[in-house]
Amino acid sequence: MKKIIVAILTMISVFQGFAQQKTFCNPVNIDYGYTPIPNFTKQGKHRATADPVIVNFQNKYFLFATNQWGYWWSDDMLHWNYIQRKFLKSENEYPSLNDGVKADHKLDEKNKVYDELCAPAVFVMKGYMYVIGSTHGPDFALWRSKDPLANEWEKAVDNFKVGAWDPGFLYDEEKDKLFLYWGSSNEFPLFGTEINTTTLQSEGFVKPILTLKPEDHGWERFGEYNDNTFLQPFMEGAWMTKYKNKYYLQYAAPATEFSGYADGVYVSSNPLEGFAYQQHNPLSYKPGGFARGAGHGATYQDNFGNWWHVSTIILGQKNNFERRIGIWPAGFDKDDVMYCNTAYGDYPTFIPEYAKDKDFTQGLFAGWMLLNYNKPVQVSSTLGGYAPNFAVDEDMRTYWSAQTGEKGEWFQTDLGEISTINAIQINYADQDVEFMGKSSGVAHQYKIWASDDGKKWKLAVDKSKNRTDVPHDYIELVKPVKARYLKLENIKMPTGKFALSGFRVFGKGNGKKPEKVENFMVLRADKNKFGERRSSWIRWKQNNQAEGYVIYFGKSPDKLYGSIMVYGKSDYFFTGMDRTDTYYFQIEAFNANGISERTPVIKVD
Repeated sequence: MKKIIVAILTMISVFQGFAQQKTFCNPVNIDYGYTPIPNFTKQGKHRATADPVIVNFQNKYFLFATNQWGYWWSDDMLHWNYIQRKFLKSENEYPSLNDGVKADHKLDEKNKVYDELCAPAVFVMKGYMYVIGSTHGPDFALWRSKDPLANEWEKAVDNFKVGAWDPGFLYDEEKDKLFLYWGSSNEFPLFGTEINTTTLQSEGFVKPILTLKPEDHGWERFGEYNDNTFLQPFMEGAWMTKYKNKYYLQYAAPATEFSGYADGVYVSSNPLEGFAYQQHNPLSYKPGGFARGAGHGATYQDNFGNWWHVSTIILGQKNNFERRIGIWPAGFDKDDVMYCNTAYGDYPTFIPEYAKDKDFTQGLFAGWMLLNYNKPVQVSSTLGGYAPNFAVDEDMRTYWSAQTGEKGEWFQTDLGEISTINAIQINYADQDVEFMGKSSGVAHQYKIWASDDGKKWKLAVDKSKNRTDVPHDYIELVKPVKARYLKLENIKMPTGKFALSGFRVFGKGNGKKPEKVENFMVLRADKNKFGERRSSWIRWKQNNQAEGYVIYFGKSPDKLYGSIMVYGKSDYFFTGMDRTDTYYFQIEAFNANGISERTPVIKVD
């Protein structure tokens, strides 16, 4: 029966025209659960997840993340289908889902258990998909399934004896060996051990593998701008990828609260020793833009053999651990350097089916620009200081809220001119929500109206009968719409007020793209002061045609894999450099009409 339901859902998705979509947009649009931990809700209840893993199993993508009481699957990495499953306790020991009402606070109050698969590890071995959550004790089961679509699971090992927090596995099919890596600390290193493929237990030989070196690696330093010294940085989120007989051990730093949260990589020809810092680090890094942060993730291949990296996006508005999920193109270049491209990573990005023939080193941005950055807005009402312009400022941590969540509240954006609209992303914010934990039977319902003059309106998007929870809904229009004004009309909210952290409109304006940036310079800190070369001041002449800029950096002029998006400024203080290395930089400007030519590459010793 479950397989039949899955098939019907897939058919419905195709029937509704979803198969025509070529792009997705970060944050990933899934029905994120609300945090189940009461201590995390003192500043307001909110959605939260992090530490994602995606594995390709039976040509479908399976997504697991912290405290979601289940998992998702997808055929295309665009449309995700949720499957409820609680792994840590039997079904009758957990309360049911919220079912569209207030969250209960009975989440195992006797034993104070609120976590469900915190920072899960997932791997595929010999026809099974395995999953386990983080644990400091031996009383965790390692689960496996041959048919996760049908939610059919069994315990592979009742008590997995390795107490591993933030675990990550690698099954080396060529050697028929299984390895486990783990660690989450600002004191202890990442560890590794071999797991017996028959007993599925470690035989006790554990090796420390690597520690952070913030005195050399600027991006590993603690703090929002890698400049706080009151705490040592945290290393966590181990993930291993094997490529051409080399082992690429990925790790996250400096802490999940910061925009600079990133993944780095060490490389070895041995799975448990001899790892060397890859020169081109950090691997995944996104300190600017709407969706910030790209740490604690996992690397996987799509059905066409291309690589992707899924990781944690930082929100942190109501709690430090309020987070989302992002997916970025990744891979290995001609020199076997592992890279991840986050440039324009929160703009429309091609899904695997339409990206299979593209150069992943250049990114998969569809080319549709943001049309309403800081443009004029009008609203039906405003709650306190949650100002309307917060919905168009490209900062997910700020948001506008209406006074109610009732039908008829609306938000209007002015693009400034009649423009070609290809896609729209609606990012809802959590204001006065009532849920905790996972909720079912809830949905967002709305309509989007388009107008040339702000007086006569035509219906552009009708989701007034939508039955799904879409906190980061992304609509790629089958046919582009030409309009100057868009109005989002609320029909129904799952809970709380009608609130938006980002109403983002993508397409092309009718004006000119910016000219090439002038007077671009990078001033590196004094080389005679130990450690200070980890920072630099990047400056350029303000371009009056630009709304923002993308700075590219790397340690080779042909490997500028790092990127930083900057809005509305003409400088940036970059604190993520490695102390001893030469760097190369470029910059480009962008606006609603397109992207400028890049500047020549600058070498910085």
